[in-house]
Amino acid sequence: MSYYDAWSAVLVAFIAGCLLVTGAIVGAKILAPFARERAKGVSYECGMLPIGRNWAQVNVRYYLLAIVFLMFDVETVFIFPWAITFVSFPKFVFYEMLIFIGVLGGGLAYAWRRGVLEWK
Repeated sequence: MSYYDAWSAVLVAFIAGCLLVTGAIVGAKILAPFARERAKGVSYECGMLPIGRNWAQVNVRYYLLAIVFLMFDVETVFIFPWAITFVSFPKFVFYEMLIFIGVLGGGLAYAWRRGVLEWK
């Protein structure tokens, strides 16, 4: 099996994906209804005009909480398959997972100490 035989499927899938994405974008641009109205520029298209400016500052605490959520989401993605196949792994894999959990625990302790988990 040559190098080109091994990677030809990847190249075909990449080209097909690029064509599908490009076709979807072009199709949406051509087929979508287009009407230039003043109401299209309004922040909320619910029929009510907004009061005041349409810009609102978002607290950085929301972003930090989202990062903490993603951190533990990634942890579960790694721990569940590891726990299912844990018995068949060598002994050092257990200690590597303890290090991984320790790093994530350190991240949780840091977030807790900074007050990210307190909802005000």
